[in-house]
Amino acid sequence: MKAARFVGPNEPIVVETVPDPSPGPGEVVVRVERCGICASDLHFIHGELPLPVLPPLTMGHEAAGVVAAVGPDVPLWREGERVALMGGKACLACSRCKAGDLEGCLDPRVMGVHHDGAWAEYVAVPWYALIPVPDGVKTDHAAIACDAVSTPFAALTERGGLRPGESVGLWGIGGLGTHAVQIARIAGAAFVVAVDPLPAARDRALSLGADLALDPADDVPGEVRRATGGGGLDLALDLVGRASAVKQAMHCLTRRGRVVLVGQSLEPLDAGPIVLLSFMGFGLLGHLGYAKRHVEQVLELVAAGRLDLSGSISGHVPLDGINEGVARLTGKADAPVRLLVSPQAAR
Repeated sequence: MKAARFVGPNEPIVVETVPDPSPGPGEVVVRVERCGICASDLHFIHGELPLPVLPPLTMGHEAAGVVAAVGPDVPLWREGERVALMGGKACLACSRCKAGDLEGCLDPRVMGVHHDGAWAEYVAVPWYALIPVPDGVKTDHAAIACDAVSTPFAALTERGGLRPGESVGLWGIGGLGTHAVQIARIAGAAFVVAVDPLPAARDRALSLGADLALDPADDVPGEVRRATGGGGLDLALDLVGRASAVKQAMHCLTRRGRVVLVGQSLEPLDAGPIVLLSFMGFGLLGHLGYAKRHVEQVLELVAAGRLDLSGSISGHVPLDGINEGVARLTGKADAPVRLLVSPQAAR
């Protein structure tokens, strides 16, 4: 089969022929129809974050397709079923895994980061990573549910504990932030402010229901205070991994407000004087990914017509066009939400 392989930081992705995967015990091989290009992929490609394994590696962790082969000891799943793929698997070596709590794994392995992912025509995954795609949900939307939508969904509704009537700020309106605007509205936020340097991203946020869209170069804390009657934000999400965004978000918080760190980088974080955090009761919370239930909930919202992802796909590229897609996302041309790889187009 064809696969797009990361061979080293700041090197072009190489499309090459690799052996077809075979399902081992408890595994399923999926024919990949779509797989997203994520900003976290760019961090590894551009050498901004170290990859935890030695290259070459097939990247891609946001995928959907069709079951192509089922290995021994796999319950229920059959060839031909439409599926979305959880972007990782349990280590099967920690105390949580030993207790049977696979989703509570203390050392989870991310697809396309710790092991070969879905920028390929086929991928082998544990059967428990499969999620059925409801009738009527497009494959494009099933794929992006497995990170671009479910990660902000989990960050807002669970890690951030968003409650109806609260005010929310979102820093970074790309693949994650675009969906965070929609999810905040669905979850009952009374006020949503979107912060992004790109005018197209700010316009998109307003079109999706944000009440205010600001450039980070603006007086964001002042504008937020004015828009909230002096109250500030109950909850803020940093979706870009920038220390400056976190600091700006904290200056926008009301008492007992909280910031959830979703974006990734190696930047050191200056959270300010400890007495300020203590006196104001601020919460600073790290967050990574989602649980299987979050993907299931997102897909149900899409199937029910409550969550509209029709504007979320900014383009498709075949495997042979992967470097074009990486360059477009890196340059943020036209402020893309999600670019999808279509591996089967390479045939």
